Parts: sequence; C-alpha cells; structure tokens
Amino acid sequence: MKTHLSIALAVCLGFGSVPGLSTNLETDNLHHSFDSSPAPAAQLPRSTPEAQGVSSAAILSFLEAANKEINSLHSFMLLRHGNVVAEGWWSPYNPQSPHMLFSLSKSFTSTAIGLAIAEGKLSVDDPVLKFFPDDAPAEPSANLKAMRVRDLLRMNTGQETEPPRPPNQSWKKAFLAHPVRFKPGTHFLYNTSATYMLAAIVEKTTGTPLLEYLRPRLFDPLGIENPTWEKSPEGIATGGYGLSIRTEDIARFGQLYLQKGKWRGKQLVPEAWVEQATSFQTSNGSNPKSDWDQGYGYQFWRSQNGAYRGDGAFGQYCLVLPKQDTVIAITSGLRDMQAVLNLVWEKLLPGLSASALPADKAAQEKLAQTLKSLSLRSPEGSASATFSKVIGQSYSFPDNARKLESIALENKQPDSTTIVARFNGVETRIECGHKTWKKTTAAWATPTPQPIAARGAWTAEDTFTATLALYETPFVYTVSFKFSGGEVRFLNEPNVAFGTAREPELVGKQALSENKN
Repeated sequence: MKTHLSIALAVCLGFGSVPGLSTNLETDNLHHSFDSSPAPAAQLPRSTPEAQGVSSAAILSFLEAANKEINSLHSFMLLRHGNVVAEGWWSPYNPQSPHMLFSLSKSFTSTAIGLAIAEGKLSVDDPVLKFFPDDAPAEPSANLKAMRVRDLLRMNTGQETEPPRPPNQSWKKAFLAHPVRFKPGTHFLYNTSATYMLAAIVEKTTGTPLLEYLRPRLFDPLGIENPTWEKSPEGIATGGYGLSIRTEDIARFGQLYLQKGKWRGKQLVPEAWVEQATSFQTSNGSNPKSDWDQGYGYQFWRSQNGAYRGDGAFGQYCLVLPKQDTVIAITSGLRDMQAVLNLVWEKLLPGLSASALPADKAAQEKLAQTLKSLSLRSPEGSASATFSKVIGQSYSFPDNARKLESIALENKQPDSTTIVARFNGVETRIECGHKTWKKTTAAWATPTPQPIAARGAWTAEDTFTATLALYETPFVYTVSFKFSGGEVRFLNEPNVAFGTAREPELVGKQALSENKN
C-alpha cells in the first residue's frame, strides 16, 4: 500500500487552441474573489428518478446485480440534470464519513493546475526543470530538459518505469533523477509520481500548499467541508492520492465539470480547462471494451459511451456522462474495477431517457427500501459451546511480520464480543456487534488509529469470524479465530490490497498463566 495503512488566455497560457472555446478570461468569468468563510454545505437538490428521465427499475437492476456479482460497493449516488435521484451507503459506510479517494485525487490536482494557469502562475508548456533547479541532477538528460507540465498532466513523461517515492527522502529529487528513456509526449505510463510533481508545482508557483490553494477556489464554493490530504516526507500534498472527502462531495465535483466549471452562476474553473482536461490527450490502448483503453486527458480517464471519469484504486469513481447530463459517484473496495463500470453501461445507461418518464410508484418504493437497507455482508452464526471455553483466554504468537503478540476474546456485553489484540506492545480493542455494527477507533491494519466498525459471530462450533470495516477507507478485513485444544489459528484477510490479499495464517498458543473470566 502506498500510504495511510494519502484560463486567462487559453493559448498564451498554454491551453492551445480548442474550437468553440473561449480564450478570454473576462469571457470565462472566472470567479476569484475569495471569501474567508466557506459556503453553506447545502445538499444537492433531490428528485424522483422518473421526473428526471431515469427508470427506478434500472437503478434497482444495477443495485441487485452489484450486490450479487460484486458485493464490494460502499456508496452510490446518481445525479441527473443536477438532481440526486438515487443514493445509498452500504452500512457501516455512511453519508457523513469521508472516504479515501486514492487516484481520484489526481483529478483535483489537475484542477489546481488549471486554476494556477488561469492566474498566470505557469503554462502547460513550461519545462518541469524550470520549477526545481535545486533538485535537478547535475547533468540533466536531453529528454528530462524537454519534459513539460503538459507531459506530467497526460502521463507522457517519457519515463519507462514510475519513479520511486522513498520514505524520508525528497520525492522531487527522486523523480528528476529517474531515467527518461523516451522523448516526453510519446510514451504513456500511468505515473503517480508525475502527479506529485504537479502538486509540488502548484505549491512552488503559488506559495500555498495544494489543499489550502484549493480550499477557497474549489472546496469552499462547492460546500466540500473538511477535506484532508496526505503529505510526502517533504511536507507537500501527495497529489496523486491521499485526498479524503464524502460521496456527495465527489458528486459535486463531477457536477461542476459537467457544468463546464460553472457553479451557482459563477465560473469556478475555466471552461477551456474543463474541455482540455477531459478530452482525449493521449492514447493508452485499443481494447474497445476496456474503460482503461479509451484515451487519457489531463488526469482524467476517457470512458466508453463518450463519458470521462476520475478514478482511484479499488473503485473510487467520479463518472461524468455529458451526453446524458448525468454524474455517478461511487466508492468501493473492488478487486475488479471494470466490473462496476460494466454494470453502469449494462444496467443504468439503458434506463436514462431523454425526457421525463411516467411515475412508477411501486418501483420507486422498492428502490427506496433497497437503498435504505444496503449493508456489507457480515458473519452469521449461532451459539457455540466453544465460546465459554475460550472466552477470556489469551493466546500468544511467535514472532511474525505483523508483530502480533497475543489475542483474546472478551464478552462483557451480551450483544457483542470484543477482540483484544496486542501489536508490538500496544493493546487494541475492537468490539464486534452480534446483530449490529459497533464503531470504535483502533489501529488494526494501520500504524495510526482509524475509525472501525465491526460485526462478528460464531460461524462454526470452533470458529469466531468478524468483519472489520475501516469505513473511511476501501479496506474491509475478515478475521477468523479457529480454536482447537490450546491453540488458535488466526486469519486476517483484506478485501483488497496492493500486494497479496491473503495474509499467512498465524497459530497462537494458550497462555497457561491466564485464567478464564
């Protein structure tokens, strides 16, 4: 895992010429009169699906297929003509909690670059080395000298492999020291380090950290409250990942782009930038059925059916369908990211009509009930005789990579069981509800405490299983304790991971000095 387990004059400022687009700042009416206080976070308008030309039955079909075939969505919001027509969160995920965006953060970094260009701070044709003379190698290669901001934006840096982001070292120096084998602009490579350089450029040219730069220009006007962004060892926003906001915030961002940068009558982002950032800028494949082969813009992916999107690891989506005047926001913990997009094309797209549809009260009521009852799957079971034999017992583990020293189960409340684990000398307690999710803050799979919701049950006579949802992230862990004699066999399996998903089984021995409660 990477971390946390993070236009003025279009032509003269580097936008190039775009037919039909304004190249005049005054015409674009870019609103840069900043108020020190954020705008009220009023909800987006709500409507019934049919009133906006959306079939409730189609949305139901999408949700039913997602639950059956994917079982990994965390939230879903569908906007049509600027109105929310369907929204749901798979409990314990909820509307109030932020969610890690991973690479969906890139689209926000791109937006910051567009705003900085509009303010005359830089151009997309500026050489990257121009901004970092003190971090450049002693003898930069010709290809490095030729690398421009535009190449960072469209993932065409010319590097054959992604530069490292080493701990406790300068990521800027690591990027500039990395070989540039190809001529910039000729070789697509998805490159999170390139987005970091964009974040660094924003900070260098504006004198303001990325998050603080975007706050009065984007977050506050959109009503996006309390955004957070992880930082590098240099103290710069990670740029390519690390932003956390709520699902409705994602939808607001998508609606802003759908409206070509305009929000409540004010031009927050220049229309010229929206057009160029979301247009085909470079080829990245040729598979017509892959949403990763439709071309790439400026930190936005092109999609099938004339759509575009920002997206992040494990299925964080801001999907914009201009032809259908539709925005879809999704957070999830997916292993197969294409799967949910396929469901959008197969189930939702046919349900979008050009005009309002007749009211379908029965389908609307069923949809409302389905959305209200969404929940992650969690263990189910019945009483176990093993429970009374092992409750309160502590089990010790030999040295292991996770630094798990001991585990015990406690049962001080009739409706829950508490996992008591000691990692590297620090005790962690997680209460698992038997019928409901119990929330706490604990360091289970991360070095720092995270909000966790947990449910558990005896899924077999000798096995207690729990689901631990780190509900501000995509990560959900299934943990099981299988007891036999004086041993416990412990498994901790994440739903998704950047490496191997399944961790090795650990065997703990009962500590003979412990007494049962």
